[in-house]
Amino acid sequence: MSLILGIESSCDECSASVVRYGADEIKVLSLSTFSQIAIHQPYGGVVPEIASRNHLETINPMIETALAESGISPHDLDAIAVTNRPGLVGALLVGVSAAKALAYVHKKPLVAVHHLEGHAASIYLRSENSTLGSRNDMQLPLLLAIVSGGHTNLYVIKAPPELWPPDFLKRSLVGKSRDDAAGEAFDKTAKILGFPYPGGIWIDRTAKGGDPNRFPLPRALPQKATFDFSFSGFKTAVALLAEKLKREGTLEENLSHLCASIQEAIVDALLTKIFLAARANGCRSLAIVGGVAANSRLRERLAAEWHLHGFKVPPFFPEMTFCTDNAAMIAAAGAFRFRQGHFLKEADLLTLNAIANPEI
Repeated sequence: MSLILGIESSCDECSASVVRYGADEIKVLSLSTFSQIAIHQPYGGVVPEIASRNHLETINPMIETALAESGISPHDLDAIAVTNRPGLVGALLVGVSAAKALAYVHKKPLVAVHHLEGHAASIYLRSENSTLGSRNDMQLPLLLAIVSGGHTNLYVIKAPPELWPPDFLKRSLVGKSRDDAAGEAFDKTAKILGFPYPGGIWIDRTAKGGDPNRFPLPRALPQKATFDFSFSGFKTAVALLAEKLKREGTLEENLSHLCASIQEAIVDALLTKIFLAARANGCRSLAIVGGVAANSRLRERLAAEWHLHGFKVPPFFPEMTFCTDNAAMIAAAGAFRFRQGHFLKEADLLTLNAIANPEI
């Protein structure tokens, strides 16, 4: 059994978590997260300098709270894991610096974690009161979709996480967004409609009761030869349609229909490529992670359609708490790497740096 402290500060969530890893199961003992949504809302998006300064103010309280709630002292930890790539470099540096200081003072191994690898590991997380099934229910190969504000990537996972090679993200990648990510498409179209940041949840809520077929919106890259996504032209199409409805004075009465149509177009584009990639790669199960995994329409359509595409088991999602950026997923990814022996010790850990945009 291993006890891992995870630290996440790649963007606008400052988070710390303690997990217990044993018997091929990861239990979340504590999770303490400070979200900066209210701080960035007046600007309509994340301001990097403000994010970094707020991380400086909140990182220590988050770590102290996570340790206190778990009942674990730094002395009891087996390792410390921290996101060091990719993300806002100033924000990353706050978490990396805190993790290095803790690891050095308490003489603990330090595990550097790729943020997307954390999202991949989130499907293995279980809270103390979780009712989700066992990871043994997952059948390999697994089609993993990481769908968030910054990424829309598809991976074919052929091994359990304990056997993931160091470059498994690069090796397993079969599809990605060529421009805007799906979460970015939600947020940018929401901003066009006047919703506060982050906009995805407002699109989701306003779409309730709307007609998803009222406004035909484009689905880019329909070709079956590619598993890639594109949402930049979609944003332009929504902007032009919204402007037309404003001129006609009918935007307000059509708002729920427009939001439903936006949501349907994004979800439809996602599922088309997800199912296509899964069939082409002989995947036996499917998992969706990242912030967009919380979208109600995506979950609704997956629940209705997964069995039509040859899957024998329902799709896997993280618990809602673990969909958005959080330190528990970083601790989980760190636990897997720690078991493999991929960590820094003693003076070597002081060499760890933050990397804003790694190749993968």
